[in-house]
Amino acid sequence: MSDNENSNAVPILKQYKKRSQFADIFHSIRKNKGALVGVCILFILFVLFIISLFMPWEVVIRSNPMLRYTPPSRQYPFGLDFMGRNQLHRVIYGTRYSLAVGFGAAGLGAFFGVTLGSIAGYFGKTIDDVIMRISDTVASIPGILLGMVIITVLGQTLRNLIIAVGVASIPFFIRITRASILTVRNQEFVEAAHCIGMSHFRAIFTHVLPNGLSPVIVMFTVILGMSIITAASLSFLGWGIPSPHPEWGQMIAVGRVDMLNAPFLLTYPGIFIMITVLAFNLIGDALRDALDPKLKK
Repeated sequence: MSDNENSNAVPILKQYKKRSQFADIFHSIRKNKGALVGVCILFILFVLFIISLFMPWEVVIRSNPMLRYTPPSRQYPFGLDFMGRNQLHRVIYGTRYSLAVGFGAAGLGAFFGVTLGSIAGYFGKTIDDVIMRISDTVASIPGILLGMVIITVLGQTLRNLIIAVGVASIPFFIRITRASILTVRNQEFVEAAHCIGMSHFRAIFTHVLPNGLSPVIVMFTVILGMSIITAASLSFLGWGIPSPHPEWGQMIAVGRVDMLNAPFLLTYPGIFIMITVLAFNLIGDALRDALDPKLKK
């Protein structure tokens, strides 16, 4: 083959070169414009989260009653609230609460939900019936009502809010994990694992679960957004993180009293809740398209 033919074959080989699964997923997400928007939004939110970790508490609660209800301006981009506190500082500080609840609750729900769903789907029979009936019972209780009960018993703290929201998400992970396990538990590689003497639990978490993990990953991004909305709703109703901590839902609850005179008090926290949930949903849609072979173009 001549040098000219070799030079022409190189780009063709690069184009059709087989990529790893991770590289294939990354390539699919990179081509998805919605996913890129979601990643950019999350990057900004994580930057604000890092900033909030170094923000002194005194800056968040510092008030100037003489300037209360100051509308947004160059000096105060988000305005001042009814106590003269800087809304920009409070919204940025609230990023730590929303992201902590989102990832904490989704992680808690995934840990217990994936474990129980794997056991139910793999063993079936009585174990499956018991786990699924408990899951159905928890799922029948509205998430906000269940959160109110848990917070009433445990108290109003960030940790307890994560537990309250996370418990409500466990049935979602149980169902999606069980469905995934049922599709792969009778495959030949599972029987081969049993033939070499591998225990059931080791086979579940080393062979069965990794091959049915794609729907769980997508569900995780969905639960992230749902957890942030549920936590904001609980705080709005007075069952979340108490004042003066600037959780976005709690800021909306405070701002609704002056909604007609100072609508900016609830506009900016509401916008941050919306774009955060939107970012997770966009990334979740992109992951669904990347992980499902039937949806790949």
